[in-house]
Amino acid sequence: MDYKIHVGIRFESFFYFENGFPDSFLEIHWLKMLKKELSMKQELLELIRTHVYRYSEQPFTLASGKKSRHYFNCKEITLVPDRLELLCKFIVEQHLGESGILLPQAFGGLTMGADPICYGISLEFRKQNKNVYPLIVRKLSKDHGTKKLVEGSTHLVKQCVIVDDVITTGGSTIQAIHSLRDCGIEVVQGVCILDRQEGGKEAILAEGVEMFPIFKKSDFGNLEHE
Repeated sequence: MDYKIHVGIRFESFFYFENGFPDSFLEIHWLKMLKKELSMKQELLELIRTHVYRYSEQPFTLASGKKSRHYFNCKEITLVPDRLELLCKFIVEQHLGESGILLPQAFGGLTMGADPICYGISLEFRKQNKNVYPLIVRKLSKDHGTKKLVEGSTHLVKQCVIVDDVITTGGSTIQAIHSLRDCGIEVVQGVCILDRQEGGKEAILAEGVEMFPIFKKSDFGNLEHE
């Protein structure tokens, strides 16, 4: 029997546990990887539910300027070391491959929401003996020193994956994209923790950049009092 067909049949069979437990190294490895992927993403989902999401009768003002009773404060993940490590491990080991983001040179975004994510991703790649550079995009150039708008090893980078924590209208992400492109850096793909599904992903796509969120607002069910 053809090996690929054989593997496909056996994978399908132990989905239903027809043979009891998986009985080959390939099957066991596949199960472990699937369990690891699901457990990391599920853990992130629960962290967002319990620590990130907030509801208030008094609307929050979002970074976009819009008002909403629903607020996702992703700094409860990105500024807590063990949670940040989990996030960046999931991005590097699972999310990038699933999103078709291959061989990235750098990750960058507008300060400060993107900063810890970019650092964390870079450190995860160092565990694989790879240098993938974090780039920090200032909102305004400083009026002293080099007066750079983009900080980091820009001279070593030709392309960058754009990063944000939450996208609503996409304005902050688009600002960072323009700043990186002004430095001669190509930006065509991006990642974020959460898409609020309020037009931001589409606005960023209109700039020629496809965003791959880990979660969408709809992943959390029908939020009350919208």
